[in-house]
Amino acid sequence: MDKIRCDFLIVGAGVAGLRAAIEAAEAGSVLVVAKDRLQESSSEYAQGGIAVALSDDDEVGLHEQDTITAGAGLCNREAVRVLVEEGPRRIQELMDWGAAFDREGARLLFTREGAHSRSRVLHAHGDSTGREIVRTLYRRAAQCPNIRFQSFAAVTDLIRGADGVMGATASDMAGREIEIQARAVLLATGGLGRVFSETTNPDVATGDGVAVAFRAGAEISDIEFVQFHPTALHVENAPRFLLSEALRGEGAYLRNAAGERFMEAYHPLGELAPRDVVSRAIVEELRRSGAPHVFLDLRHLPAGFVAARFPRIYQTCLQYGVDLSKDLVPVHPAAHYAMGGVRTDLNGATSLPRLFAAGEAACTGVHGANRLASNSLLEGVVFGSRAGQAMRETPQGHNGAGERPPALFPLLGEQQLRQLMWRHCGIIREGAELRQLVRQLDSVEMVVCSHAARVQHELRNLHVTARLIACCALAREESRGAHFRSDFPHPRPEFEKHSIIDWRGDVRFA
Repeated sequence: MDKIRCDFLIVGAGVAGLRAAIEAAEAGSVLVVAKDRLQESSSEYAQGGIAVALSDDDEVGLHEQDTITAGAGLCNREAVRVLVEEGPRRIQELMDWGAAFDREGARLLFTREGAHSRSRVLHAHGDSTGREIVRTLYRRAAQCPNIRFQSFAAVTDLIRGADGVMGATASDMAGREIEIQARAVLLATGGLGRVFSETTNPDVATGDGVAVAFRAGAEISDIEFVQFHPTALHVENAPRFLLSEALRGEGAYLRNAAGERFMEAYHPLGELAPRDVVSRAIVEELRRSGAPHVFLDLRHLPAGFVAARFPRIYQTCLQYGVDLSKDLVPVHPAAHYAMGGVRTDLNGATSLPRLFAAGEAACTGVHGANRLASNSLLEGVVFGSRAGQAMRETPQGHNGAGERPPALFPLLGEQQLRQLMWRHCGIIREGAELRQLVRQLDSVEMVVCSHAARVQHELRNLHVTARLIACCALAREESRGAHFRSDFPHPRPEFEKHSIIDWRGDVRFA
């Protein structure tokens, strides 16, 4: 096995990972490991924008309140305060480093999205905000002599030593194993959407950070809260391409199979209701009609507006035979974002010494039970920065042989797993189905494999992540935010707590 040594190992090259790498590089050598090409991450796909209280009619306190309201009673208020107070400084920093956000003349252009009380969402090139921020951070990181990049390497397990996590093992595209020794490790692996058959996430979003942390003994929190985006393109043989909430922010309507607008019957905010409300409303409309999808309608917007405001979305839809300016656009909800993840403090530290996490793979509690639109990119830059600073303070550890958990792989087809999760642990959940799902996942035969391919490691991580979601969804006997139980359709005060699960397997609430 090849061995690599660095001071700081960053797993993931999205917004959180790159921002942390820039901070950590001030105190030692940094290795950033990406599972695919460096530009392939959930950050890269983020269209909706980045929320920040910078406009003249906005206040940090209003952004804080909107975030807490969306979080349905579960936001860590201290984490929210950090997010909204440090956000403006981090956005200014990005602009100083060359990020080009959209403007009207010399003034920044702010738009409004669902559940925001003010227009506070910045965009870049209309609908390519994540791509612009990643470009800016990568260019900044590439100028740091202490940072190097390794793409096409999937981290397969963490290595534990006497004084905490001392590195990780990775597998390259040829299946060769690499041992990476580091004094601190950051998991910034992004999301877990591929655990569901319908998802807007890229193929790399297989819950790797959550799975490797769990196997090493770290605590996982709020993993049952998965946000299902209401409007993914639903065309046969097309990927479930995200149709940004900003489309509805600019006036797009939702129509059912009969051509009727329906959202006002479900929520006073109509199309701009929180995402979980809109997703469940669509599911209800589909159940009533038996139709395969509902429709997004932008035909009433001014000529040329859609192509100019959303160029990437417009061109992508054209590739699949849909003209946003002329056609009713078929849409269906899809798994989009995980509010839960590896449990951390406000500086990214996990329950394991020397292990940190940031971005979507982490859970500070900032999103509560339901993330406010366009807070995810802000979370990446704010908490990525804080995690990188905290890593710098990690003392040198002891070298030597570390422990790796046994590598057991499930004998289960990936499509079968993803369909089980969509059917039994999707937008609407029920106790008997969740119990059956947990039994099925627990009954999967596990085998030892000494030379596993990357797809086998991904399936192993999907299986672990699926079981964590199912167990925590079963334990949370209420409906709150993005988690909806048809047998417990209302919030319950005794569950206004965060779920926590670790290697012992029992779910507790604190």
